[in-house]
Amino acid sequence: MGNTDGEDIADLPPSAKLVFKVLEYDGPLTQKQIVEESMLSARTVRYALERLAEIGIVDEDIYFADARQSLYRITEPEPVAADGGQSGEATRKDACCAE
Repeated sequence: MGNTDGEDIADLPPSAKLVFKVLEYDGPLTQKQIVEESMLSARTVRYALERLAEIGIVDEDIYFADARQSLYRITEPEPVAADGGQSGEATRKDACCAE
């Protein structure tokens, strides 16, 4: 889990790690719900979410119950094939349609 700069969750501040764990345990949450669960300030949670999004660990979606808010969730890492390429549906689709 990381980006092109090589930054990983281990390199993030403790607040970002806490937000990650809250999302890991409690599933998709709004920023307000993360503030309540983590007992961090709204500003700290906002910064932590930005940092997590920068390295591709957290994804932001529309919260349909209240469109003024966003729903944050942990992104699923894409599996990597043994040969270093991507594994999964995209690779299978390319292989079947490469004729």
